[in-house]
Amino acid sequence: MKKLLFSTVFAMSLTGAASAEEVKIGAPAWTGAQAIAHLIAEIVETRMGGQAELVPGNNASIFQAMGQGNGDIDVHPDVWLPNQQSFTDKYVEEEGTVILSDNSYEGKQSFCVSRAFSEANNVTSIFDLARPEIAALMDSDGNGKGEIWIGAPGWASANVNEVKVRDYGLMPFMEPIRADQAVMTATVGDSIRKEMGYAFYCYSPHAIWFQHDIVRLSEPPFDPEQYIAIQPSDDPDWFENSKVMTEDALKNVQIAYSSTLSERSPAIADLLANIQLDGETVSDFAFQIEGGKDPADVARDWVAANSDRVDSWLGL
Repeated sequence: MKKLLFSTVFAMSLTGAASAEEVKIGAPAWTGAQAIAHLIAEIVETRMGGQAELVPGNNASIFQAMGQGNGDIDVHPDVWLPNQQSFTDKYVEEEGTVILSDNSYEGKQSFCVSRAFSEANNVTSIFDLARPEIAALMDSDGNGKGEIWIGAPGWASANVNEVKVRDYGLMPFMEPIRADQAVMTATVGDSIRKEMGYAFYCYSPHAIWFQHDIVRLSEPPFDPEQYIAIQPSDDPDWFENSKVMTEDALKNVQIAYSSTLSERSPAIADLLANIQLDGETVSDFAFQIEGGKDPADVARDWVAANSDRVDSWLGL
């Protein structure tokens, strides 16, 4: 019955018998989110005859707008959980103003160095960064500390990683750096060319696994009792009250959308509920975009090459 209803609504939207389907898609800065945002827009516009607009924003602003439900932003394309748990707790669980798709793909977060640096200096563990001679090899600005990129400004994961740097005992040796993801990507390539050391937050799916030969640094196995990660939105003393001394658990990455979208654009809401991606596909998206291809072109080419898969999301 649901499939029949969706197909009817979808057909009406294509023939103009119903009002045009419209959606505003939040577009966070990281490449995977950009790719999925463009993918949703491509399907809405070319397969549904609707209208889609991408709206830049960070996690907080996108969730707030979705929660308001007035159409300023309708969709977050790439919600990493439990990283963004504070937002889903508020808007999904408590207020019920945002819906979280049941479909997810798997994400993994770590710290990395280049394979060449790892093998040349026997750096295999996060605790190796506390060796003074290793920190010295990662000190590009001469301030006496190596640099470790922990994420971009506004990322919940960057807050967790800063706590990790402290609780792993790295603060005397490594300086946590927050900068745009593009800065990290460029610095990784530059450090490899110059045969220098550079430590950075890494995650998959991501283009960097295709771009460079890198390795994850081992961390203590995930232990929820040793992983107390508090976000600034929950506690102004989040840094002092957090304790993170283990690796991250595997992540579920999902699409979220405003609950009012089901009334304003029901066919698009059904599409968002049905989309099912995987890490390999998202990594390939990111690799192409990082290589200079326009995200809209990546989305258009993928939709053209995967018509049956898109049809299944559309209930056709």
